Amino acid sequence: MDSNLYGVMAEFDTPTELVDAANKARLAGYTKTDAFSPFPLHEIDEALGIKRSILPLLVFGGGITGLLSGLALQTFVHYIDYPLNIGGRPYLSWPSFIPPSYELTILLAGFTAVFGMLFLNGLPRPYHPVFNVPRFALATREKFFLIIEAADPKYDHNDV
Repeated sequence: MDSNLYGVMAEFDTPTELVDAANKARLAGYTKTDAFSPFPLHEIDEALGIKRSILPLLVFGGGITGLLSGLALQTFVHYIDYPLNIGGRPYLSWPSFIPPSYELTILLAGFTAVFGMLFLNGLPRPYHPVFNVPRFALATREKFFLIIEAADPKYDHNDV
């Protein structure tokens, strides 16, 4: 077997064939599989055994971090660093803290969503071994592909 082998790729004409093959691969015990399709297939996640992403939790954490940092910054500035008594308002006038805290919540949640998605997807990836397959260009137009990686513990080149 070639030590540079990335895996075995199969080409399908319909999304149903791809989902069926992915189900069979998962039931056969293969864990390092991937599917390529010209459009999203919602049932492929279950067929490949992909678990839910932690991205929503990361975005929630980014939003909470933005909210707390906005409140902490304003509390420090208005109460400790540079207190101003304007219009007889107290130093910690929380209604005036809402707009900047909301903006920081949205900003950090958005940054966390973008950079978390890039990190979890392993992007940017300018090169992938499947790009060496000549017919793989059809994955963006009309064909469906399933790959079983050679790094899979159950992988046997003659058995796949």
